[in-house]
Order: sequence, then C-alpha cells, then structure tokens
Amino acid sequence: MSEEEQYAEALEAARVLFARPVSFVMGAVSVAQLPPDELPEVAFAGRSNVGKSSLINALVGQKYLARASNEPGRTRELNFFLLNDAMHMVDLPGYGWARASKTTVKKFQNLGRDYLRGRPNLKRAYLLIDSRHGLKEVDNEPMDALDKAAVSYQIVLTKADKIKPAELAKVIEATQNAIKKRPAAHPVVLATSSETGFGIPELRLEIMQTCEVSL
Repeated sequence: MSEEEQYAEALEAARVLFARPVSFVMGAVSVAQLPPDELPEVAFAGRSNVGKSSLINALVGQKYLARASNEPGRTRELNFFLLNDAMHMVDLPGYGWARASKTTVKKFQNLGRDYLRGRPNLKRAYLLIDSRHGLKEVDNEPMDALDKAAVSYQIVLTKADKIKPAELAKVIEATQNAIKKRPAAHPVVLATSSETGFGIPELRLEIMQTCEVSL
C-alpha cells in the first residue's frame, strides 16, 4: 500500500470514528466538578467569537451538539462531550470578552488555567485563531499559559473560506514563524472551515492519532 493510500485509509478511519455516537456530558464551573480522568481528551480554546462551537459540530457532523451563542463569551463552563465512549472533547470558556467584568473574566480564565494544569489525560489543546486576523496580542496569554503548563497545543485557523488561498498561505506561514520558539506549540498549523468542511478530515485524524483511539 502506498503512502497516499495509507493516508486515505487513515482519514477514512477518522471519519468513521467521528461519525460514531457523541453526547454532551456536562458543563463544569469548577475543577471539582470535572469527570474522571480515565479517558484521553482534547480541549478547544480560542477567542469568544472564533467559532469553537461550529468547529466541534463540524467535526462530529452535527449542527447543534455544541451550542453557539449570539452573544460572544457565553460559554463560561468547561463543556465535555463524549465520543464513541472512547474520548472526551472539551470546549473551554472563550477569552477576549468585551462586555464581561474583570472579575468574571478572571474567574473563568482561572478555571481554564486550573483545568490545563491539573488534567493528566489531556493529550492536546487546540487553540483556534480566526484566519482573517491571525494571532493577536490577546492570544499571547493563553499560549503563555499552555507553555507554562507544558500542555501540547496546536494552532487551528478557522473561517478559512473567508479569505483567498494566497492570503491563507501567508497567515499560515506567519503563524508558524510566531510559534517557533514556544516550547509546547505543535509546529504544524492547520486551516479549517466549518462551513465548507475544508481541513476538517485532517483535524479529525490529528485528534484520533493524538488520543491514540482506534476503532
């Protein structure tokens, strides 16, 4: 079997995995409420309007599993989703809220940090960045927190369908250059579109392999 055939087979296995039953488990507002750390899990972080809910829904082929809000920053819990009884996907509270008070922001930032520091079964965090804007100053804080916690993380560009391919290539290159010296950053930057499905198969495969889940 050629490398191309092996890769196509792996993509298909990932597609089948993410088509398996998936359910919302719980929303935790404190570390004490977290479910047991027996299963491998990945977490999704990003600014409050970056499209985390849309990406999670695109991964599992459902429209309403993760609920998107019309008001940015409404996701203020650690939302756990169980896939195929084999792994968790965790939607972290968004950051960069314009309307939230400083006290509220600090509370949920601390919740995210405590989760990242104390979750031994967390295999990787996926930091979502709007491809139209690239990395911004506000993104440095979560990257610093991930580096400090020594949690492997990978940049996933969202809304890639909103810009031209040449512009997307420049954003990918600029992002890769920006994270070169960050110790916990995965060197490969993925570009995705929840609307068109672009990059979703590749992200599914990354998650499947990172969690070492097999069918």
